[in-house]
Amino acid sequence: HQKIVEIAPSVSLNKKQKDNLYSYATSLAKSLNLESASTAEFLVTGDQEIYFIEINPRIQVEHTVTEQITGIDIVQSQILIASGSSLKDLGIEQDRLEQRGVAIQCRITTEDPKSDFQPNYGKLVTYRSAAGFGIRLDAGSAFAGAVVQPFYDSLLVKVTASGESIAQASKRLARALIEFRIRGVKTNIPFLYNILHHDDFLSGNFNTSFIQDKPELFEFSKRKNRANRLLKFIGETTVNGHKLMPGIKRPKNIPTPTASPSFDSPPPAGFKNYLEENGKDKLLQRLKEEKQLLITDTSFRDAHQSLLATRVRTYDMLNISESVSHLASQLFSLEMWGGATFDVSLRFLKEDPWERLSKLREKVPNILFQMLLRGTNAVGYTRYPDNVIIEFIKQAHSTGIDIFRIFDCLNSVDKMRVSIDAVRESGGIAEVCLCYTGDLVSEEKLGKSGKFNLDYYTSLAEELEKAGAEILAIKDMAGLLRPESAQLLLSTLKNVTDLPIHLHSHDTAGGQASTYRVAADAGVSIVDCAFSAVSGVTSQPSLEGLVRSLENSERESQLQAQDLTSISSYWEAIRGCYQPFESDLRTSTAEVYINEIPGGQYSNLRPQAASLGLEDRLGEIKKAYTDVNHLFGRIVKVTPSSKVVGDLALFMVANNLTIEELKAQASTLSLPESVVNFLKGDIGIPYGGFPEDFRKAVLKDDTGIEKLEKLPATDFDKTKNEISQLSSGPVSEQDILSYLLYPKVFRDFSAARTEYGNLMVLPSKTFFYGLERGEEISVELEPGKLLYISLVTITEPDEAGDRTVFFELNGQTRGIRIHDQSVSSTVRKNRPADTNDDNHVAAPLAGVISSVDVKVGQKVAQGETLFALEAMKMQTLVAALKGATIKSIEIESGQQVSGGDLVVVLE
Repeated sequence: HQKIVEIAPSVSLNKKQKDNLYSYATSLAKSLNLESASTAEFLVTGDQEIYFIEINPRIQVEHTVTEQITGIDIVQSQILIASGSSLKDLGIEQDRLEQRGVAIQCRITTEDPKSDFQPNYGKLVTYRSAAGFGIRLDAGSAFAGAVVQPFYDSLLVKVTASGESIAQASKRLARALIEFRIRGVKTNIPFLYNILHHDDFLSGNFNTSFIQDKPELFEFSKRKNRANRLLKFIGETTVNGHKLMPGIKRPKNIPTPTASPSFDSPPPAGFKNYLEENGKDKLLQRLKEEKQLLITDTSFRDAHQSLLATRVRTYDMLNISESVSHLASQLFSLEMWGGATFDVSLRFLKEDPWERLSKLREKVPNILFQMLLRGTNAVGYTRYPDNVIIEFIKQAHSTGIDIFRIFDCLNSVDKMRVSIDAVRESGGIAEVCLCYTGDLVSEEKLGKSGKFNLDYYTSLAEELEKAGAEILAIKDMAGLLRPESAQLLLSTLKNVTDLPIHLHSHDTAGGQASTYRVAADAGVSIVDCAFSAVSGVTSQPSLEGLVRSLENSERESQLQAQDLTSISSYWEAIRGCYQPFESDLRTSTAEVYINEIPGGQYSNLRPQAASLGLEDRLGEIKKAYTDVNHLFGRIVKVTPSSKVVGDLALFMVANNLTIEELKAQASTLSLPESVVNFLKGDIGIPYGGFPEDFRKAVLKDDTGIEKLEKLPATDFDKTKNEISQLSSGPVSEQDILSYLLYPKVFRDFSAARTEYGNLMVLPSKTFFYGLERGEEISVELEPGKLLYISLVTITEPDEAGDRTVFFELNGQTRGIRIHDQSVSSTVRKNRPADTNDDNHVAAPLAGVISSVDVKVGQKVAQGETLFALEAMKMQTLVAALKGATIKSIEIESGQQVSGGDLVVVLE
């Protein structure tokens, strides 16, 4: 050998240190008469003193394999030989040695294979090792709660598997790797797993370039890590409150709902079964001939949208859905999707609305599902291209929607045509809305000067039927349709259209039950109700109340009131969990006939007002809403036109403006974007036109949109590529639609799914408020996979403001570190580098800055070393990527850093 000693090239020493080390190591190697490669470790101090640590004869890695296949304890044998024993004394004879099968060892380390095996360090939140026949573990200091430091070897444990063949040993070792549960740090387990499954490795057909030549070894399936991610969310919510809905407080007494009964048989046949067996035409014909008054339940959507700010979670719906399918099978439909639920599911509940639809469809196979569709706005607040609307309807129908209730906020038939055609093309039922406002009888008394008179509604109904409507819906958003007007409207409509009529209303004033009875006598086919516990005021009239009132009448329902009671009791208990979202309107009020605020908007006014600091001025907001409504000519108010009125009302109160001052100062005010876009004609032209003086003052020289042009078609493939960059998982057609409707909201939803997992599985009380000490919940990740979680204790905050939240998970303790946002940290936090600024030089990984080799003001050339970083026996030299001058040094030598921390700034 030309060289007795070779110093590892990564070691950073000056010439004198290297010369001293060569001399010392060479003499040591010669004195020991080393004939094979060994690793010698030394410590070299700043004053050039050299300290010998150890010589490693390279059996520490391989001895476990040798011991497994020979049965000889090599380490013990070495010690005995060193103390004077011979091989013969130990019974070790070369000609008697036999190979007993095959053994393979894997070293599990805290290294990230995706980042060139950079060391990773932190606290082991979870550590559970494998076991079983043919598996040997030689563990380091790996246990739950252990802290992996950046200063030492990244080895956690050596796993050795033995078997009769390479294939058998590999299978055992791969199984063992899967059984490991290591959370809190990254490990090389996925990489090792891929090696053990590679054909070339199993056949022995590889050499030292195996890893470089096989990029597929670095293609890892995504680890679920579901339990830890859920614990992180629960911990954060428990310590800091709900990050998505800050300020909500846990109610003192949250009732526990009675467990839903279990059913051994399929649910009774309902209208969904009738549709599947007989087809759409026969179902529509049955609606025209049906004597009983049919009822749609809105508890799964509009009821909680109107009462509880749309916050009811899928978890609570699924728990009662099977009971609904069995005990309320004669409901015509469940209105359970669309409208604001799509947005809120993604934005606040971090749920996939498509998943809600599919899961409920599984639970309720016998009742028709219907959704609310905003015409060209789909379930958003702006217009979308036709191909987006068409694809959305196609996906909604295939996932479970039968009836599409289509409306336009200004009753524009043209803006509903694409949706109507798409619904019919998909095989769904097109229920098209005539949006009702004002008071028909009063408008009729005004004669020709009445704006929303009988001629307006009859002409609209005839136009909707020609456009392809299969059911005509009267959508009374604010509950303004009074009995006399209902009688007049329905009896007239029955003479001008042959369509079945479906009446939707809100019970804000408390009198809609009487309107429904009059409507029933006038020939309406279907009405919307909600279970009693979520009915009344801004919601729909009581389902049980209407069923009882119809008893012994010609239009008696086939629903059994006694069966409905248990379902309503469930909703009553569940409602206690949603107390922070209750509307400020707790009792019926006839002021709705003055302000005409839609039921769904009432519950949202309070959180909107609170976000602007106007929660104590709701009375003024309602008055301003009335004034704006009259300024706009008492337009039809339903999302998004109702939002325009509400936005301007909030603006007026926030700026202490009267309606006269608003009109006088219109040309100088920066009005909400929704108001400006409305006046431009972005959502269409209201019946009767705009208030022109006000419009001209706001728009100035902008003439607005004379005619809404079709938007260019969306490129779905391009959108799919955009989404694929958000996560490594597959992108579905439904993901594409969610992203197109709500790009930022969907990005935030995807980020939350990545960080916390699927939060739909958490009980609602835990989702909103976290856990109390000693409280235990069960979480079903998937059928047959349960987690039992309880909160044990929470530590006091440390100097960084962090607490450790200790949980018991399936009987084992896990600690999750949570930063308490109410506590000020005394620990210095390094400034993160700006990844878009090439003058920022960051630490490439976590570790300790061992040296800073430049000074402020120094000129450096491209490739010149700026600083050195050490982590787990590995030293990294970070060089300048360009010629520059050192502007500042943010971190000194000896300081600990995280990956991405700013170290040097260039100029």
